[in-house]
Amino acid sequence: MGMSPVVSAVIALVVVVICGNLAGESEAARAFFVFGDSLVDNGNNNFLATTARADAPPYGIDYPTHRATGRFSNGLNIPDLISEALGASEATLPYLSPALNGERLLVGANFASAGIGILNDTGIQFLNIIRISRQMQYFQQYQQRVAGLIGPVQAQRLVNDALVLITLGGNDFVNNYYLVPFSARSRQFALPDYVVYLISEYRKILARLYELGARRVLVTGTGPLGCVPAERAMRSRNGECAVELQRAAGLFNPQMIDMISSLNAEIGSPVFIAANAHEMNMDFVTNPQAYGMIR
Repeated sequence: MGMSPVVSAVIALVVVVICGNLAGESEAARAFFVFGDSLVDNGNNNFLATTARADAPPYGIDYPTHRATGRFSNGLNIPDLISEALGASEATLPYLSPALNGERLLVGANFASAGIGILNDTGIQFLNIIRISRQMQYFQQYQQRVAGLIGPVQAQRLVNDALVLITLGGNDFVNNYYLVPFSARSRQFALPDYVVYLISEYRKILARLYELGARRVLVTGTGPLGCVPAERAMRSRNGECAVELQRAAGLFNPQMIDMISSLNAEIGSPVFIAANAHEMNMDFVTNPQAYGMIR
């Protein structure tokens, strides 16, 4: 199956980031771990009693099997493409998948769950999802399983050498702050103060990842939230991107980058790398013809 120009552009960016971060290392393939929400969920929610699911058409229509897999995508998603770029023999499996055992554990694992956010009260309408604190607990459990397979020293090395992708933040706006008029969080915080709070909580999450052994972490900011089709349908009268959600993304992303710089300085090493998902996606929105998309 050919790769679309849009996907090619995305994976090219990711490969540049990976290669820049791992320059000078000779291993052809390494473990890959994924944390976050629906943008990177490879099917964990299929194993949960939740309404946040992607197990029916049109999801998966362009996947190699043409069947829905639990990915919130028509085909391969970014974790799949990163796995390919890393030289892995197969994509990382959902951590809840019974197939993730034995040697397959050494490829890594995907802990992501659609609907979650930085905050534990984000996505409460979806009921049974793997919140980020639980994803971290599963990561600890994973390391214990791998230590039983290859020994604790090699397990630690596998984790330290791995690439980690984390994608959070969008749901904290669309499925929390702006979910309903006068939501609890919107009554508690003005938007700028809410963003500051989110960033402070995100820093704790990234610091916890570091404590658990992550040393190469790709952190994506939010995309253009107001341009999400559902948000445009609900919040825009003329089909343009919703202004207030665009404002939220515009506040969040620069502060996330500053937070990452500060955290790296505190650690004394560039452990965390920020990926500008907003700018990249806005280029798709404003110049679709350049990526082979015809309106």
